[in-house]
Amino acid sequence: MPTTVKGIIAREKGAEVELTDIVIPDPGPNDVIVAVKTCGVCHTDLAYREGDIADDYPFLLGHESAGIVETVGENVTHVAPGDTVVLNWRAVCGECRACKKGEPKYCFATHNASKPMTLTDGTELTAALGIGSFAEKTLVHEGQCTKINPDTNLAAAGLLGCGIMAGLGAAVNTGEIQIGESVAVFGLGGVGMAAVAGAKLAGAAKIIAVDLDERKIEQAKDFGATHTINSTDLSVEEVAEKIRDLTDGFGTDVAIDAVGIMPTFQQAFYSRDHAGRLVLVGVPNLTDKIELPAIDFFGRGGSLRPSWYGDCLPERDFPAYVQLFNNGQLPLDAFVTERIGLKDVERAFATMKKGDVLRSVVEV
Repeated sequence: MPTTVKGIIAREKGAEVELTDIVIPDPGPNDVIVAVKTCGVCHTDLAYREGDIADDYPFLLGHESAGIVETVGENVTHVAPGDTVVLNWRAVCGECRACKKGEPKYCFATHNASKPMTLTDGTELTAALGIGSFAEKTLVHEGQCTKINPDTNLAAAGLLGCGIMAGLGAAVNTGEIQIGESVAVFGLGGVGMAAVAGAKLAGAAKIIAVDLDERKIEQAKDFGATHTINSTDLSVEEVAEKIRDLTDGFGTDVAIDAVGIMPTFQQAFYSRDHAGRLVLVGVPNLTDKIELPAIDFFGRGGSLRPSWYGDCLPERDFPAYVQLFNNGQLPLDAFVTERIGLKDVERAFATMKKGDVLRSVVEV
């Protein structure tokens, strides 16, 4: 029997989001209905609203979530009613060429629910990242549910569903930071701050946090930054020179661009050691181009690595990071700046644009 619940939609490009009734259909054979408990307000949701990702309006926004499994389809074996889960948008298929090559982090056919959620008039909704969890309940594929310890702070754990996992994974998985290495992180929003925390977890000896905002620079020290640089009014070369001064003239072993614009990409590129790894985890917009002299690309060696979702595997990574959080080794709760209701999502977008939060978290 379909269920009607409240949810947040973006009806058209640039319009303010709406709290409205949405219809959750009965689950298909491998689908799951999850009662949403928390959902972080991620920049990706704003990008959906603004038409920067797709134009399949209306969108059911929200994707950075934790909740309780409520109803399962007849063939579901991965989870059961009552399980506490974090939702993910990398439910790997196991059958595509990437999965068969042993690279499921590049899966080309990740699973989503078999049926769309709709408005009450039957209009189909496009679920953000295949999840759509700015809602009291949502419908997902069973593979999009990762079970975690039910005694966990869900406002914190749910953030692993997207941005915080992206930053942690950029450091640990993509950057492959080793004990004693040096790291620079450019951009200290939620993703960048998580990259700082990930660098600390990985054992980096020197973690240099770079941003324009002095408030964020100071906060980065709480997540593990050993050195900081305010890049306001500094050229790319001046930033690189400051980082070389902090690393015996060589540059860092790993440089992580958590913004995804050309100035930060160039700062990261020129701030790394000749054999260093550059990781791009900040998402560029659709018109950005990488601009580097070809001889500089050729002459510096090392590697340039895009990091999509922190190269994570949710079934492997989410429970591990939740355990680290519960052990007091990873401050996931420090990313939760404020707790809000569904009706406050539009205000949270405005707050996010001002840079006043790491994460606003909707509690449903």
